[in-house]
Amino acid sequence: MQTLSLFSVALVALVTGCASTGMAPVETRSGVLTNPAGMTLYVFDKDVAGSGKSVCNGDCAVKWPPLTAATGAYAGGDYGVIARDDGTSQWAYKGKPLYLWFKDQKPGDMSGDNVNNVWHVAKP
Repeated sequence: MQTLSLFSVALVALVTGCASTGMAPVETRSGVLTNPAGMTLYVFDKDVAGSGKSVCNGDCAVKWPPLTAATGAYAGGDYGVIARDDGTSQWAYKGKPLYLWFKDQKPGDMSGDNVNNVWHVAKP
């Protein structure tokens, strides 16, 4: 019985460790980055790649919701996590924060591409 108990503890630790760190919830569909639901992700020209900051806050973040990351989340390679002004965390791709667009209604919509010539579809 003790072997089963130790196995259970190890399994719970492994699952908990994976869940708390998480992987970037990003997929590539039709040549653009999306969230797992297929909603298009965007980058903002005014964000400085690698700065660890988003300049889209307040009303901007209502229209362009950040792709939020769970507390303690991290990723390697091209994906990282930045701290937002409101204390939450946001996923970034190649140092650029990732956002959704409030007017996109269904997977595959890309109505935020080139808004004000500063918002663009995120591409791998």
